[in-house]
Amino acid sequence: MQIGDLVTDFALLDQAGTPRTLSTLLESGPVVLFFYPAAMTKGCTKESCYFRDLASEFAALGAQRVGISMDSVDRQAQFTSQNNLDYPLLADTDGVVAKQFNVKRAVDFLKVKRTTFVIGQDRRVIDIITSELNMNVHAERALEALAKLKP
Repeated sequence: MQIGDLVTDFALLDQAGTPRTLSTLLESGPVVLFFYPAAMTKGCTKESCYFRDLASEFAALGAQRVGISMDSVDRQAQFTSQNNLDYPLLADTDGVVAKQFNVKRAVDFLKVKRTTFVIGQDRRVIDIITSELNMNVHAERALEALAKLKP
């Protein structure tokens, strides 16, 4: 997946077991889709909470935050509850969407590469943010990319 690529629609269950599709999520604005290795781990909690804390900034730009990992629906629900997350967490338990975005690791220990995709309403990738160590850069760079979309 590269900047400018068209993202194929997908459907996954969120933390409540509700089916979510990318196309439906995009109906109300750009989507910031961030892949994280595992719910309830230190780095992923920091990253997810930072996305939560910047809710008003993302809302001001008309964008939605969506987390995605290979954790189960139940684990995503627990993660959401423990951290008061206010956005969907998608359960890509088989890694199908991770493979589609080319972020699935060959070894299952960390499962996916920590990567964020800013996706426009036309389903095109606007920006890709990668960093395994700087948890805050994902949300900050996504906001910068979204700000460039506004006239």
